[in-house]
Amino acid sequence: MSESTLFPGLFEAVPDALIVVDGDGRIVQANAQAERLFGYPQGGLEQVAIEQLIPASARDRHRDHRARYMRQPHVRPMGVTGQSLIGQRLDGAQFPVEIALSPIDSGQGPRYLASVRDISETQRARQALVRARYDALAARIGQLALEAQDESAVVDHVPALLAAALDTPVVAVVFVADDRQSVATRASIGLDEAAAASRSPIGFDREALLARIAEGETLVVEDLADDAGGRFPLVAAGSGSAALLPLSDRGRPMGALLVVSSQPRHFDHDALHLLQSVANLIAAFVQRRRTEEQLAHSQRLDAIGQLTGGIAHDFNNLLTVLSGSLQLLEMECEQKPEASELIASALRSVGRGAELTGKLLAFARRQRLMPQAVAVPALLRDVETMLQRTLGDSVRLYVRCEDDLPPAYVDPTQLDAALVNLSLNARDAMPRGGEITVEAGVHQVGDHAGDGELAAGRYVRISVTDTGRGMAPEILARAMEPFFTTKEAGRGSGLGLSMAYGFAKQSGGHLRIDSTLGYGTRVALFLPAAKALAAAASTVAATRAQGKGETVLVVEDDGAVRNIAVAFLRSSGYRVLAVASAEAALQHLSDDESIALLFSDVMLGEGMNGKELAIAARGLRPRLPILLTSGYETDAAAEPATTAEAFELLRKPYRREQLAAAVARALDPLADERAAPQ
Repeated sequence: MSESTLFPGLFEAVPDALIVVDGDGRIVQANAQAERLFGYPQGGLEQVAIEQLIPASARDRHRDHRARYMRQPHVRPMGVTGQSLIGQRLDGAQFPVEIALSPIDSGQGPRYLASVRDISETQRARQALVRARYDALAARIGQLALEAQDESAVVDHVPALLAAALDTPVVAVVFVADDRQSVATRASIGLDEAAAASRSPIGFDREALLARIAEGETLVVEDLADDAGGRFPLVAAGSGSAALLPLSDRGRPMGALLVVSSQPRHFDHDALHLLQSVANLIAAFVQRRRTEEQLAHSQRLDAIGQLTGGIAHDFNNLLTVLSGSLQLLEMECEQKPEASELIASALRSVGRGAELTGKLLAFARRQRLMPQAVAVPALLRDVETMLQRTLGDSVRLYVRCEDDLPPAYVDPTQLDAALVNLSLNARDAMPRGGEITVEAGVHQVGDHAGDGELAAGRYVRISVTDTGRGMAPEILARAMEPFFTTKEAGRGSGLGLSMAYGFAKQSGGHLRIDSTLGYGTRVALFLPAAKALAAAASTVAATRAQGKGETVLVVEDDGAVRNIAVAFLRSSGYRVLAVASAEAALQHLSDDESIALLFSDVMLGEGMNGKELAIAARGLRPRLPILLTSGYETDAAAEPATTAEAFELLRKPYRREQLAAAVARALDPLADERAAPQ
């Protein structure tokens, strides 16, 4: 019986394409439906190698699969391969197919029957259903993000949802730690949860995973068994496939979505599109939440700062009255040693109170800064020398500076105080000793970097790192609030970090704290870089001249403080007029041309403040000397908005000699130059 007479009626009656091949893989018989399906003319398929009916890229793989099948032939129904099969027409067009296989005993050697079905329409319908299911999942995660109160309400649900949708055993969401040196599993399914307490993804190579995330690119491995280069960061890669999709935060990877399947080539285009959509949703949600948290934290600190600044203002007025009254008593009791000693002790306490309000004003960003270009290496050498005597033998101090470090544009006194406070805090976090490392380097923020807390520009970064106990998240959230401390009574005021934070923000920089309980703390100051070092200021001897009866107009709304200022000025040889409001002061200036100087508080209650009064006074008398004072240095104490001339500011509480010297300078600005050595 010839090949052409095998099953003639059956071949043409079956609606599927039927092809019979021999042991060499050549077609010995095909029905008309097969010829139409693959685009061949009548009889054109005979003696054609079966591999010609599939794409060239898959022919070697198909040839191996055919050889294995022919060694162990069996009936294989359609749809059980678990993978996509592609056919290729004579003109090169490709289309999806399903194939059933059966061995045939023909008496003429081994023969194999292939039943081929075009499933283009079926596959399109399946793809549409899959895409609809994927779109519904992405929409559900988006809805969770809209309704969620925190990150966990979204991130914790993602692994289970994706595992069910993609039929994968392992899904994990990991984040990079703030120090960029480690990764932590945030949510997962299919991992060893008991071992997950180690804070690193179980089953993944920690260092390799961190490196892959840092690359910021999607990684898909179609067959882990062929991943000879170990591109995917699995500890022990078996068979299957895997995908890693980075979670991006303003262009910088902050974590990754990892999915592992037990099946090779499991992730088709639609699955990868779903994973990318979910990764984008997670990244956007986490980024938004973190931005909201930063904003809320900043607003809370600003609110506390306003309250703190107001308290400091009132407290400084009280200190001014106390200090002034004690100084006046000191003058009266010069011949009474016992009384003088008591007064001196009280004045020292007033001084400590003034230091306290200074720290409060630093946090409230209301201190008066005198920024200049500061050589950071030289300043750190001075701080190192002082700290080595202070920290104790159980603490090892290391100070490092990058080469070619630019100068910082800051108030050197405040920077010195901030570094000392941070170092002492670090020491207190290590009761049994440890290491403190102070490092200085350059930090660049690009125009489009979106750093959040820092504007684009060049900064000097000075960090203080300890090996102490670290802070729990709830402690870290309040660390910069004034008077918040975990130290025992008498060991600290809780103002060190808050003062450093306020100083950094007022200087145009920022302060960041990275801390993990049990792993120490790192506090980084970011300070604007200067273009060049400032020239050394010449030392000029202070002049302590007495007044010669000049008239000084005092403007102060607090009666007790006003009386102290009047007493100080009269004891220094001046004639004094005193009023409580800006309106009354302007009236005096209009009526009395003998007024030689205006001395006003900045904060004057209702009506004009001291700065506005000063500008109005200059409008009446352009050459009038003006001296301002304040215990609460708001923008009103800054340079006038409508003139290029700044008014000198005397900070409360002030001593009698400080007021006298400031008034003398205002009345005769050239006095110091005449007194300086030639």
